[in-house]
Amino acid sequence: MAGLIWVQPVLGTTPLWGNSSTIYAASSQAVKLSEDIITSGAKLQKYQYTVTRSGKQVKVLADVVQIDLTNPYVKLDTMTGKNGQVTTRQSVSGMVKETGAVAGVNGDVFNTSGQGVAMGASVSQGTLVTSPNQLQGMYAFYLDQNRVPAIDSFTFEGNVTAADGSSFPLTGINKEAYQTEPDKGYSHVNAMYIYTSAWASTDRPKDSSTTPTEVLVQNGIIQQISPGAAIPGPVPADGYILRAHGTAANYITTHLQVGQPITSNYALRTVAGGKLVNPADLQMLISGHTLLVDQGKASSFTRSTSGVSGSSAVARTAIGYSKDGKFAYLITAEKNDNSSGLTLAELQGFMTSIGVWKGLDLDGGGSTTLVSRPLGETDATLTFTTTNGGTVQRQVANGVGVYTTAPQGTLKGLTVSGTQTLLIGQEATYSLKGYDTYYNPIDTSTISPTWKSSNGNVVWTGSTFKAVQPGTAQLTAVSGQASASTKVTVLGADSLSSLSLGAQSGPLQAGAQVTITPKAKLKTGSTVDVPASALKWEFKGMKASVGGGVLTVNSINPGVKVAYAIARYDGFSSVIAFSAAGSQSWEDFEKLAYSIEFTGSPAQVTGQAQVVSSGDNHGKVLQLSYDMTAGTGSRFAYAQFNGTSGRAIPDGASAMSIDVMGDSSLNWLRAEIDNNGKTTYVDIAKQVDWTGWKNINIDLSPYGLASGAKLKRIYLVNLEDGQDERAMIGSVSLDNIQFTVPSGGDDLYPDAKMTMTVGQKSYFLNGQKKAFDAAPVIKDGTTYVPIRYVVDSFGGSADWIASSKRITVVRGSVLIDLFVGSKEFVLNGGRQTAEVTPLIVNGRTLVPLRLVSERLGIFVNWEQKTKSITLQS
Repeated sequence: MAGLIWVQPVLGTTPLWGNSSTIYAASSQAVKLSEDIITSGAKLQKYQYTVTRSGKQVKVLADVVQIDLTNPYVKLDTMTGKNGQVTTRQSVSGMVKETGAVAGVNGDVFNTSGQGVAMGASVSQGTLVTSPNQLQGMYAFYLDQNRVPAIDSFTFEGNVTAADGSSFPLTGINKEAYQTEPDKGYSHVNAMYIYTSAWASTDRPKDSSTTPTEVLVQNGIIQQISPGAAIPGPVPADGYILRAHGTAANYITTHLQVGQPITSNYALRTVAGGKLVNPADLQMLISGHTLLVDQGKASSFTRSTSGVSGSSAVARTAIGYSKDGKFAYLITAEKNDNSSGLTLAELQGFMTSIGVWKGLDLDGGGSTTLVSRPLGETDATLTFTTTNGGTVQRQVANGVGVYTTAPQGTLKGLTVSGTQTLLIGQEATYSLKGYDTYYNPIDTSTISPTWKSSNGNVVWTGSTFKAVQPGTAQLTAVSGQASASTKVTVLGADSLSSLSLGAQSGPLQAGAQVTITPKAKLKTGSTVDVPASALKWEFKGMKASVGGGVLTVNSINPGVKVAYAIARYDGFSSVIAFSAAGSQSWEDFEKLAYSIEFTGSPAQVTGQAQVVSSGDNHGKVLQLSYDMTAGTGSRFAYAQFNGTSGRAIPDGASAMSIDVMGDSSLNWLRAEIDNNGKTTYVDIAKQVDWTGWKNINIDLSPYGLASGAKLKRIYLVNLEDGQDERAMIGSVSLDNIQFTVPSGGDDLYPDAKMTMTVGQKSYFLNGQKKAFDAAPVIKDGTTYVPIRYVVDSFGGSADWIASSKRITVVRGSVLIDLFVGSKEFVLNGGRQTAEVTPLIVNGRTLVPLRLVSERLGIFVNWEQKTKSITLQS
């Protein structure tokens, strides 16, 4: 453990990590990268798991919370929505914070367009919160009161008994409407359900295709009977509501009366063995999807996996336990910039490799989330970036929480809290945190440490540490006889595989601005934000300045048609090319040649997307009207362009302009772009807070739109949070969509033809003879040329930096950095590898001809007989 120091002996304490001597080692495919204690009895383990896809090895990151079930101070429980209720979906972070968990993952599968209720059974502290849906092959993980883990498939059975001694079967508890299996019937037809105060919605349930008869029961006495209609309002805390239809409703009207007592009994029954399980005998239960691992081996899937994208590599969540029953595992596989996710079959392989004896699939994809509390910290934080984009978490139906019941211990150790990697020029603050004998945080506010760094890679400024040069430094906090240290790595150019600036192009005009969002992808696969102070800028063909995340063109050099802003991190380059730009009309809706359709999400959101006459000088416009009064959660109204295909955006588009007639709804207006298979979301207006027409300009440079990008949808969002502040019904209109695009591109350069011969110091350019200072040569079958003459002839430029032996070549929108003696080169911010390296011959630098010229858009022809080379553009 980095930063660990023992400051006093611990005597007579309970073992903090159980008594088990069984340790499951990862297979050769699963490599444990780190292991960190969360609390007494719970560890966070990070693995790198190697799988083979399409003949290639792929490394995936997986995170596992291992829980020692023999440790009396740690427990598992089921987390639900806001205020411990169902139908109130909540992020995993929200559930962890609300319940005081030290770690948590998302739980059961649920209908994302429904009311947000788990499909399976769930038990929290012996209380059955939801019963299982009548579905085939669904499994659940549970712990009994002795903390013994098990996984089974369950059905629900129960009944109510009236004062006259008659009874009627119960179908379930706290369930939304669904289709049963295998008969595909309606869940609430001729059925009776119990709804408890854990059910937050006043709809019990929505869209059930049945008319309810409801009975209010408090303290075991019938308080109200409502034939053919729901009882208004929520379920009281001291009672429940029976919801019935058909034959069940007939039973109520025949056998039940207000003021009479009524009893209800229910239990879970295992599908395989028929064992009756009383929820009160369970510590917790969480349901999921298919069984994945049984007896330490991959099991057959117990239901179809198409609905959970079983054969696709996506983010995954799973739960399981060890053969001896001493360990439970909460398992997640990452799908983000650093990891490509797992198929279900790959997940099975990973689970067996870390010692899972029996395990099942929980909800995955966009739901996969892991939150954990670092040692010494008071709050749990997101453990890895989510599929939904960075720190965005899906609101889910339920989850599994890890809790500590340990008493306050004495100070056991100190840790240094702060980032473990820094970029050159970056400043960071660190703090001293403490933990007690049970690995829970302890107050260290009275400790005032002295800070120091082991070397000049990182220096102490008096208030922060600043990264100065690549390498590793040890940062130490000292207080009296106690100290704690952590290693910090300053990343250099050698650590980078790519550097992106967000913007790739911009308009060449004084006053033009592009947004800069520098990010570096490391060779390890992770992506980091690059601070502005870490970059050094070079400007070719213009004067510019960078500040506040914006690059501003101040002036343009005379005669320049293409200018460049080159950013370097420790010498590693990326470029933004600026060229003359103009506005291109994309759609004015006067003569529409493709379809525009309305879609809503959830399905209850209705509306229209149609071209209508505006009745003013805008002529025909696209009107997007919406009704979001139905449905739950965040709601979306889409105008979808050209079916599901979208419509092409002009290549090189750096900005977008659109006229919007607002409705003061305060809804969020966005555009969805297919960026060569990757979905990109562009904000048009965070809030539609105006009425009438308004022209909006959007800077597209941060989004890195590639050639072939398509605009698929423009849509309104009514977020679940603060929903009561925004209008549910309204209409906006769109007109005059335009894009700012470069004018000219490669046509900015005149046609040219260059002919040279190996061994000769002369060449012909457009028929005119000129002189080299170094002749082209052939070495090991590769032709090398003095590249400056080539790029100068075709409208580019080349620079030689002697100190780093670097050749920088630019032409059009391309920048190439090559290094003498190195096969690695940098092309537009991405590290690549060639088969040969640049050479120095007789004091002159020569580069491989084809390596450079073809990447600059220059055609090369080799004539073997005459050993002549012809270049043409």
